[in-house]
Formats: sequence, structure tokens, C-alpha cells
Amino acid sequence: MARYIGPKTKISRKFGQCIYGEDKYFGRKKYPPISHIIVNRRRGKKSEYFTQLMEKQKTKHIYGILEHQFKQLFLNASKKKGVTGELLLQSCERRLDNIVFRLNFALSRPAARQIVSHKHVIVNGVIVNIPSFRLNPGDKIQIKNKSKNHPAINNSMKNQKGTLVDWLLLDEKNMYGMLMSIPKRSQIPENIKEQLIVELYSK
Repeated sequence: MARYIGPKTKISRKFGQCIYGEDKYFGRKKYPPISHIIVNRRRGKKSEYFTQLMEKQKTKHIYGILEHQFKQLFLNASKKKGVTGELLLQSCERRLDNIVFRLNFALSRPAARQIVSHKHVIVNGVIVNIPSFRLNPGDKIQIKNKSKNHPAINNSMKNQKGTLVDWLLLDEKNMYGMLMSIPKRSQIPENIKEQLIVELYSK
């Protein structure tokens, strides 16, 4: 499956935050790409559509989801009862690569995606190598026994910088985790204005 492999710091500066996790180059420049040479006529107030589009693009980059798949997640969320924006983020958070990242088995979501793709992760006793695999409450996630000494995974566990969210259970010693419940919006720490995405797709 296609994925973004371009310059990540450039994307982070574009949105004004570290999209792909900690980035030592992010703070070296205080302006987004080419903003210092943008002509005056483009420095006016941004349109409503532009603001909505940027929020959607930012969210896609945060979770590493391409347009077709992201739109499908929105369409599925819009058909369910509840707040569409919250349901959309819940679907993104329940992806296996995101859960692996949240459990601190990887330093970033791209790294988590690679760990899953290389068959280092077991879900409910079965090896799963699909990053977009969606988990349900009660599902158990663990690192395969042969992979527990994997340098990238061990490095992530030793250098944990993210706070474990309260809807996940982690047994650090055994590299085992569980999805305890579907997160509420208040339990999702990402700086995302999901209502703007809903407004964009609802046009």
C-alpha cells in the first residue's frame, strides 16, 4: 500500500506542529515552507475552505492515512449514530499501527506501521501484519516472542516519551497490551479540530 515517504519536517512546519513525533529539526526554522517569500496578496485572511482542507490534511498525515481510505472512514462514521467527528477519530485511534504507537512499542506511527508490516505483532494470538487492522475493546496486543529483543522496539520502550492513554492497558515487562475501551474525544490527545473535517466532507 502507498504511503508518504517525502520530507517529514517540511510537512510538520506546514501545519505548525510535529506531525510525525519528535523532530530535532522542527525548531530550527520558525516559518512554514517558502512562507518568507510568499507575496503580499496571499497573506490575507485564509478562506473557510482552506482552513477545513488543512485540518483534514493534517489529520491524514498524523495517522498516516491516504485520501481514499480516510474518506471511507468518514463515510462509515457518518452512517453511525453519534458525533461524526468523534467517531472518525475513534476509527483512526483503533488502527493497529496507532495502538502499537500508543503502547510505546514504537517511537512514531510510521515506525509502528513498519513493526506491524514486518510481522512483529500478535493480536488475540494471531500474527497481524495489516497496519489499518481495527481493534475492538478486549482485543489483546503483544510483541512476538522472537521480536522482544528487536532493537527498535527495545529502544522505544526504554525511551518512552508519550504518556499511556487511560483506555489502554500495558504490561511493559511482557510487552503485552489491551484495548480496554473505545476512547472518548476527551481521551484522544491529538490537537485536531474534527468538526472542520466534517464540514469539509459535508459540502
